[in-house]
Amino acid sequence: MSEKLFTVAGVSRTPKGELKARFATDLVTRTKVLQKDQTDIDLIELREPMTKAAAVEFLLSIDFDDKNGVRNPEVRAALEEALEKRTPAPKAAKKEQKGNKEAKKPKKEKPAAAAPTLETIRAKAAPKGTKSKAEITAELADLEDAPF
Repeated sequence: MSEKLFTVAGVSRTPKGELKARFATDLVTRTKVLQKDQTDIDLIELREPMTKAAAVEFLLSIDFDDKNGVRNPEVRAALEEALEKRTPAPKAAKKEQKGNKEAKKPKKEKPAAAAPTLETIRAKAAPKGTKSKAEITAELADLEDAPF
């Protein structure tokens, strides 16, 4: 868990159309960066420097998703997702998650490959479209007779 402190928090819409929680240490710089490809940018300055988890909890506590009495469920969902992402899971839940994984199956042993013979090596070395010198000379003679 990162303990970096931020003074700005909010949400913005990515080019893919999803709303994400955003954090910064400077409002002006962050807004300029986000304006390049983000839309619906809504950032506020926090009362005091906070971690990401604390900032999201603060935004939820002040009903950040409520603008002029109208609730935006997308903003709420983005903040709750960010909080869930940044809140450590209890140790018991982590053990259950690890226990749910299926046991790996042992790898099947491959049969030993037969030793390559001289014919197989030559067949692999020579390209399939190889022509003899006589064939190439005949093709060139045909081309010389063609009118241009």
